[in-house]
Amino acid sequence: MRAMYIDSHCHINFPELAARLPEIFGKMAENNVTHALCVSVNLPDFPQVLDLAEKYPNVYASVGVHPDYEDTPEPTVEQLVSLSQHPRIIATGETGLDYYRLTGDLEWQRERFRVHIRASRATGKPLIIHTRSASADTIRIMQEEGAGTNAGGAGGVMHCFTESLEVAEAAMEMGFYISFSGIVTFKSAKDLQAVARVVPPERMLIETDSPYLAPMPYRGRMNEPGFVMHVAEFLANLKQLPLDQVAQQTTDNFFNLFKISR
Repeated sequence: MRAMYIDSHCHINFPELAARLPEIFGKMAENNVTHALCVSVNLPDFPQVLDLAEKYPNVYASVGVHPDYEDTPEPTVEQLVSLSQHPRIIATGETGLDYYRLTGDLEWQRERFRVHIRASRATGKPLIIHTRSASADTIRIMQEEGAGTNAGGAGGVMHCFTESLEVAEAAMEMGFYISFSGIVTFKSAKDLQAVARVVPPERMLIETDSPYLAPMPYRGRMNEPGFVMHVAEFLANLKQLPLDQVAQQTTDNFFNLFKISR
């Protein structure tokens, strides 16, 4: 039996992928990518995300507002909780902190992050966390708001992980998973590869973050969920594990984290 994969984070509602959906799903089937989680980045576009999950049984959805979106309607806890009641919504986010693209007073970003954590605690829907150039504040707020399963939270995943081993360990201590994208396959990503060697398979997810960050050998091209198998192949080689084991473990981890019955 061929290995099966799940893309735990993609944006197939974005125009460049939404225009090619038959081709996208065809490549997923060809590469044994059985499911994908389409991740929300703002509330105005959320209906597109939900529509995909309602139309396609192998697509799930999240609800949330990305930290990079400054001029967009601000979510409330009540609003996120209400939208999360839909059975195709399995996660809260993506949310988190990003001090790389935006500067100045970013307290609004930190408050938005807290709102998402509180909604996650209320619904039991795990968090999808984005952190860039903000790891200390990200971990601090996760701890202060009780995001982790060790504090009664729903836990979640550190998506498209690019931080240090210390950050990974702090997140895993709170019950979070670490998700690796195509970045881990880049020749320049030696530090991240060192982290990936240490993260235990039972704490790993794989993702594309498509349409961005295509893995080798597709770097520079538009990314898509069907390419997630190349992330799994790289991790299997890096960790000297059978590919089937990485595929099965990351698939099991996805269903376990998001409480999806098979």
